[in-house]
Amino acid sequence: MNTKVRLAVMNFLEFAVWGAYLTCMGNYLGKAGLGENIAWFYAIQGIVSIFMPTLMGIVADKYIQPQRLLGLCHLLAGGFMLGCWWMGVQAGFGNELPNKSLFIALYTLSVAFFMPTIALANTTAFSILKTNGMDTVKDFPPIRVLGTIGFIATMWFVNCAVWEDGTFSFTLAENSHKFQYTYMQFFVSGLLSIVLCAYCFTLPECKLKKQEDGKKTSIVESLGLNAFKLFKTKKMALFFIFSALLGMCLQVTNGYAGPFITSFKGNPDFADTFAANNATLLTSISQISEALCILMIPFFLKRYGIKIVMLMSMFAWVFRFGFFGIGDPAVPGVTFFVLSCIVYGVAFDFFNVSGGIFVDQECDSDIKASAQGLFMMMTNGVGATIGTLIAGEVVNHFCQWKGDYLLGVEEGGWQTCWFIFAAFALIVGVSFALVFNPDKKKK
Repeated sequence: MNTKVRLAVMNFLEFAVWGAYLTCMGNYLGKAGLGENIAWFYAIQGIVSIFMPTLMGIVADKYIQPQRLLGLCHLLAGGFMLGCWWMGVQAGFGNELPNKSLFIALYTLSVAFFMPTIALANTTAFSILKTNGMDTVKDFPPIRVLGTIGFIATMWFVNCAVWEDGTFSFTLAENSHKFQYTYMQFFVSGLLSIVLCAYCFTLPECKLKKQEDGKKTSIVESLGLNAFKLFKTKKMALFFIFSALLGMCLQVTNGYAGPFITSFKGNPDFADTFAANNATLLTSISQISEALCILMIPFFLKRYGIKIVMLMSMFAWVFRFGFFGIGDPAVPGVTFFVLSCIVYGVAFDFFNVSGGIFVDQECDSDIKASAQGLFMMMTNGVGATIGTLIAGEVVNHFCQWKGDYLLGVEEGGWQTCWFIFAAFALIVGVSFALVFNPDKKKK
């Protein structure tokens, strides 16, 4: 099989695992008695990302080939995720989980081993492409776009799949047993992780860089912590700091877009609208936009450089949140929801994918996996954790669960939340424009 095709399949499965539950988990948590803890479930992804991607990056640089470590991580992540599914089965549909602490523990262990796989998948792809004499800036984005397609595929599947009374079917109409409201989303994710584990061991080798004979290795180098030396240069220090600040935006809509759009079902004027009953399907437009925007990255990155590309991402977040604030599920208000989903492609890709390419170009070959882990730590770790917890406090202040829906305490509660998030993204974008000036001569 063609090398690019094999890497594309890897990326498809990698993000299909995530797409099965990431954007619709909040709806299930509300029914399982964990609605007020939604922010913590997304913050857990950030907390484990503070140290796990870096640790796994060190292992991939020094001890285990990245494609093999990728498979082992998915084996563990999938096993723990299937444990979450089984707990849901035991509790039954629509019932609160009897042992919430164990459920949270299993979920935490699953994401602890999944989050490093995003950086490991990048490292594996970059290594195999370079080994075969290919250009990462040109050849990686078309491969990565298959990851977004995988994410979309499982989002659509979970949105439309119904399991009721032993019967499996698909529907776009409202149905209480849709996968997006049940524990079955965790089954889909766990099963795909196991499949990807097996697939990873069929990929070409990514040979570890051997230490030169007679060369002394410091304790820092032995532990793989020399990736942190990137903070010594002003350019990279600022890049990682702003990566963390922008990372504060990453999980906000993943955690709350679904409950927000679904909350309109509590309003008789919007209860029967397509958008309110198919929040997961609607928000998948975000991933469709993402797939298209990934293909634009080589042009924008080579033409304008990392600063302009990241600025475009930051201001896209302003519109992402702002459009949610002024929209509703009915026509013409739903147009703003669609626009919010369209700009998400620029907001996410022009930061995450371009940032990964930038880090790969700027660091030495012996710390590439560690550097990708560091980038992951700053964005999905430090940034996403702080941002998600703050967002949770904001949402819980202005909104509260009433039955199955997260509604504003007062009229305009949700709108206030989205405008607060938009204002933060605007401040970060303006600050980045003023202080970040990378070396334009370095390729």
